Amino acid sequence: MNMYVSNLNFQTTDDDLRNLFSQYGNVTSAKVINDRDTGRSRGFGFVEMDVVTEGREAMEKLNGKQIEGRAMNVSIAKEREERGKRTEFSGNKRW
Repeated sequence: MNMYVSNLNFQTTDDDLRNLFSQYGNVTSAKVINDRDTGRSRGFGFVEMDVVTEGREAMEKLNGKQIEGRAMNVSIAKEREERGKRTEFSGNKRW
């Protein structure tokens, strides 16, 4: 089960997420998403648990829970939409 975790404190790490969710079962991955340019946390991440019932329990218990001064939101992650190929912006083109 893949979960989307938002409203995280910007100091929260991958290990913090893993430790928090592992109270409810086996965590197969935990990742806080960082900004590409600054390397700073974007305040959200993803946690994957291999047993659905454990994931649902973690989601139920942790959604809205205050962690490091912020009420964390936990929901089922949506599949990532396919994006088109990125193109270079040319300031010389006129639309």
